[in-house]
Amino acid sequence: MQKKEVVISVKNVRKNFYLPHEKNNSLKSAVVNVFRKKDKGTNTQRALRGVSFDIHKGEFFGIVGRNGSGKSTLLKILAQIYQPTNGRVETSGKLVPFIELGVGFNPELTGRENVYLNGALLGFSTKEVDAIYDEIVEFAELQEFMEQKLKNYSSGMQVRLAFSVATHAKADVLLIDEVLAVGDADFQRKCYEYFKSLKKSDTTIVFVTHDMSAVRYFCDQVVLIEEGVVAHAGSANDVADEYLKLFNKSSEGLKKLSNIPTKKMKRWGNGLLKIKTADVNLSGDDLQVEITLASGDEPVDEYVLGYKFVDAEGKSVAEGDTLNTTNGENIFLSIDANKKTKLVFTTPNILGNGKFTLSAGVRTGDGLTYYDMWDEILEFEQNRPRVHYPVVIPASLEQKKAK
Repeated sequence: MQKKEVVISVKNVRKNFYLPHEKNNSLKSAVVNVFRKKDKGTNTQRALRGVSFDIHKGEFFGIVGRNGSGKSTLLKILAQIYQPTNGRVETSGKLVPFIELGVGFNPELTGRENVYLNGALLGFSTKEVDAIYDEIVEFAELQEFMEQKLKNYSSGMQVRLAFSVATHAKADVLLIDEVLAVGDADFQRKCYEYFKSLKKSDTTIVFVTHDMSAVRYFCDQVVLIEEGVVAHAGSANDVADEYLKLFNKSSEGLKKLSNIPTKKMKRWGNGLLKIKTADVNLSGDDLQVEITLASGDEPVDEYVLGYKFVDAEGKSVAEGDTLNTTNGENIFLSIDANKKTKLVFTTPNILGNGKFTLSAGVRTGDGLTYYDMWDEILEFEQNRPRVHYPVVIPASLEQKKAK
């Protein structure tokens, strides 16, 4: 299969910020200090230290990293807000940034007037805004407030209006910085539906976020930025796992869980809640994943249990978790101290012909800390045609008393 064209090429990009110690109290000192960047009176912050990657047309490309890693600086370079100190960025097509939503809004103008103002900044004519105005207002859910001045809007209302205008921009490439967190739960769901629709088009999306669930769901390829360099690059699942490991390191290093040794075992976590057993049952057209959890001396509130199947080529072919079920059990679960529980997921058997491995993980509700992440718990083989479903399939969930 021929690769699609490259729409963004990042080659050895470096970005330095110069932080002067001395204050400029006069025009003369300001001019003189421009030429003294390398003096002892200035610190150099190296935000990016040689970043390279390519993004292809139609890709949903993720950029992740901890606060201060350089990912937002990189996004602003892609948006041409910053210029790189060294290296180059080549882009093709019209690029629209969803970075600082609401920049250019005037608090003294009404919501309606700001729609036309922001539309003009995005390249719309007045007639074009006329044609989509009702859609923008409906998406933002602000029909009753459009004649009020923007200064009377809450911050959430302003962001919803800005997001709604930006979604109607005619763009080949979208740069997105954490905008999935705007508004209440219903509006966030609407945002997710919008980005799901973009995946079906040839629009290229560059997505900066801390939300690994969104990364796994949306992204085709991801880079992890750490201390200004690309620490990892690859599939969404692999890079999301590497990102989460950054938050599970203690002063003694990453705690290894090894109560059930296997040849291929790759396992880590803080051990407050453990996976004791895991099994896969293949019956007709259904597939069951049974996982037994055991708590320690402390109760665990609001945990999430997830699993995934990987084929012989290392590609994730099916996955699910307790937040994505068909029977209304999509809530955070809890367990008392020194207890066991068995969770049974039932889903269509879409795996097809070949060898597969099962991995599972149990984590906190915010997704940042893993109690137990266990790769390649078991391996099995089956011979049947593959059924084409999305990778993430809602499963029915049953909770049983564990022995």
